[in-house]
Amino acid sequence: MTDAPEPITALTDPEPTAPPHSQWRDVWDQFKTHRGALIGTFIFFVIMAAVFVGPWLWGIDATFIDVRARNQGPSWAHPFGTDQLGRDTLARMMAGGQTSIAVGLTAMLLALGLGSLVGVLAGFFRRLDGPLMRLTDLFLSLPLLPLLLVMVLLFRETLNGAFGPEKGIFILIVVAIGVTSWMPTARIVRGDVLALKEREFILAARSIGTTNYNLITRHILPNVMSPIMVSATLGIANAIITESALSFLGLGFPPDFPTWGRLLNDATVYLQDYPERVFWPGLAISLTVLSINYLGDGLRDALDPRIRGR
Repeated sequence: MTDAPEPITALTDPEPTAPPHSQWRDVWDQFKTHRGALIGTFIFFVIMAAVFVGPWLWGIDATFIDVRARNQGPSWAHPFGTDQLGRDTLARMMAGGQTSIAVGLTAMLLALGLGSLVGVLAGFFRRLDGPLMRLTDLFLSLPLLPLLLVMVLLFRETLNGAFGPEKGIFILIVVAIGVTSWMPTARIVRGDVLALKEREFILAARSIGTTNYNLITRHILPNVMSPIMVSATLGIANAIITESALSFLGLGFPPDFPTWGRLLNDATVYLQDYPERVFWPGLAISLTVLSINYLGDGLRDALDPRIRGR
């Protein structure tokens, strides 16, 4: 007798597997595990909404003077009180926040552009590495605050005459902060470019005749966006602090043009009689800078593949 043939079992498809996560999904999964970064992001967007949307909801103009209501404390009509001319402090805080954050964002973009350009050129072209890095070392050796003060004193009147007192000082402060803040970004980008240009995919792109321009724009820059994004967040905080320091020293915007640093400067005269005037702009600067620093810390951890997934 021969053994009966074994029944042929029906072929079944394997169970479908979950699709792989995208890189940005992995970044978000790592970012949301950083509680400080989440809180910092929430606080920063609340501050952004307050200073840019708040004036549409709060009907009092920041420049409106009501001498009869001067030097008042917090009330329902003026939650943050009024200043020595009767101007609403809450309205001036929102207007000052718009200027301070606008300076921070614009100066950050300028510093980021300069730093990325110098870093990519120094890392990619060997003959430019030495001169550009020595230029970076030269800027790093300069005392930044005295240099900023000299730039403001030298070019303030010229730009005020060309663009007006408000736009002129805005351009001056943005350029001064941007030109003196690009060096850390340049060093970070250069180090990443030096490592990237020896990778296999760069060598493969060279072997098929890819031009240097296409190598930089299509292969190098997309792979150095992580440190650039982290530098961007930290650069905003640095620019806000620098602008506040210049305004506090009386070298920033005109007295009737509010910024957080200018409000802090005006409030120091009345520190003993009305200490809350110092508290509000100081709190706004501290919360904004602290939230941006936590946001940058979370981005750095989320964008680092060596940390992601721990």
